[in-house]
Amino acid sequence: MRKTSRRDFLKRTGRGAAAAALVPGVATSLLSCRTKDKAQKGEGLRLGMASYTFREFGLEETLSMTQRLGLPCIAFKSFHLPMESTPEQIREVAARVKASGLDLYGGGVIYMKDRSEVERAFDYARAAGMRVIIGVPDYEMIPLVEEKIKHYDIKVAIHNHGPGDDLYPTPQSAYDRIRGLDPRFGLCVDVGHTQRSGVDPAASIRKLADRVLDVHIKDVTAATAEGRTVEIGRGVIDIPAVCRTLLEIGFSGAVSFEFEKDGKDPLPGVAESVGYVRGVLAAL
Repeated sequence: MRKTSRRDFLKRTGRGAAAAALVPGVATSLLSCRTKDKAQKGEGLRLGMASYTFREFGLEETLSMTQRLGLPCIAFKSFHLPMESTPEQIREVAARVKASGLDLYGGGVIYMKDRSEVERAFDYARAAGMRVIIGVPDYEMIPLVEEKIKHYDIKVAIHNHGPGDDLYPTPQSAYDRIRGLDPRFGLCVDVGHTQRSGVDPAASIRKLADRVLDVHIKDVTAATAEGRTVEIGRGVIDIPAVCRTLLEIGFSGAVSFEFEKDGKDPLPGVAESVGYVRGVLAAL
C-alpha cells in the first residue's frame, strides 16, 4: 500500500481535525468514537487512551484530558491505579472512572515475573472490572496465565517492547509463545515498537490477526532502535495502512493512544495525533 503523506491527509480532511479533538462536541462530530458493536461490524475503530500518556498527571487530570479528547475508553497504567491498592480502593477508583463516562477496559503494561505477580494482576483486573490485562508474563508463567484466563474470563494481551526487549521484541515473538493456547491469550500490538524492530506494523497485524486483542497506536521518527515517539503523521509509520488493516480484519478491541513524548505537556501532541487518526478514518 502506498504510504499516504501527512500533507495529503491534511488537504483531504482539513487542518482543524487535530485542534477540534480538544473540543468534545466538535471532535465527535468529525468522527464519533465508535461503539464496540459498530466496531464488530467493521464500521469503525474504537479509539482509546493508554494512561501512560499522562504519567506526570493525577487521576482526575487524566480523566479530564481523556474526556477533552473525546475518547470513550481508557487502560490504566499503575500511576493512576496502583497495583498495591486494596480491592476496596480499586473499586472506588473504577467507580470514579465510570462516573466520568469512561470505560476502564484494561490495565497495563503489567509485568508478571512469578506466581504472586500473576495472581496480583488478575485480582487487580477483576476488582476494577477490567476485561483485558496488557501484560508481559515471563515464559515460565505462561501456563499459569492461561489457567487464570480460563478461570476469570479476563483476556491477556502480550505487549511487545521492540529492540532491547529480551522477552517480546515483536508481536511475532509473543505469538510464537502462545500459539495454540486459549484464544483469550493474545497480543497488544504496539505499532511504534513494531516499526522500531524493522517490522511493518500493518503486515504484522494482518498476519497475526487471530490473536490481536489490543493496539497501542503511535508514530516514531525511524524504523530503527533509535526511533522515538513523535506526533502521529510526523513519523515513518504508515498509519493509514494500519487503520485500513484493522478495519479489514474486523478488529473490535481498543486502539489506544500511547504518546511517550512531552511527558509534562502531552495534550497538544496527543490531540494532534487523535485528530490525524480521525482524519485518516474519515477518509477511509
